[in-house]
Amino acid sequence: MFQLKKKISIIAAVLLALSSVIATGVMAIEKQVCDVAADIALKAENYRAAIDLHRKFLQSEEDNAVAHYHLGFAYGMMGRVSDEISEYRSAIALGFNPWDLFLNLGLAYYDQHDLKGATTALERAVSLGPQYADTHFNLAVVYERENRLTEALQEIIAALVLAPENLDAANTDAVICAKMGDLVSARNIWKQLLQAAPDYAPARANLAVLGRWCRGSCSPSNAAGSELLSHVRSEETATFMH
Repeated sequence: MFQLKKKISIIAAVLLALSSVIATGVMAIEKQVCDVAADIALKAENYRAAIDLHRKFLQSEEDNAVAHYHLGFAYGMMGRVSDEISEYRSAIALGFNPWDLFLNLGLAYYDQHDLKGATTALERAVSLGPQYADTHFNLAVVYERENRLTEALQEIIAALVLAPENLDAANTDAVICAKMGDLVSARNIWKQLLQAAPDYAPARANLAVLGRWCRGSCSPSNAAGSELLSHVRSEETATFMH
């Protein structure tokens, strides 16, 4: 077992245990072992070699779900997102269902701007790995993009309970609050973020956006607050930094 750090578009990085979580009750999957040389290349972040070695291994072990997952991961790290999704789906079809597979699948769909696919995969990731903040955080981000704000708020709160130090989660919490009309809470969260991390750019940028519209008063009942809400809810002014 080993861990790799995968860079993604929604958050800076997430640690992935590529083979540590195995579907319960699926004995064939539990006994599967990926090719050693292929996984050494993957661990070393030599993704071209990892792709070649996993593909060669799958020529003789085409039903090895773990190898399909690892191959998909390598494809994703090379920016081959369609191939990444295809391999993840092959692994799932063979009965493999660790939480991080569905997390990566959701992120891959997100990269392709497929919010429906991302939502379905990330909801599955949350159901399989509710103890991991990353599942809740990324689902919250997708819900927010879909304007499912109540659900987004629930998921971001769950993420912050599990990882209160996550600056990106706190920032997303503030964005959701602003979109829901709670401008005071949004402002306070961003101010607290800057107190804790003065160099955290999203909080500074988002406070500036808020300030331009609030003109010093962030009550959602005043005209400036109402004007801000009309803008943050419109597609052309989705200017908050995530």
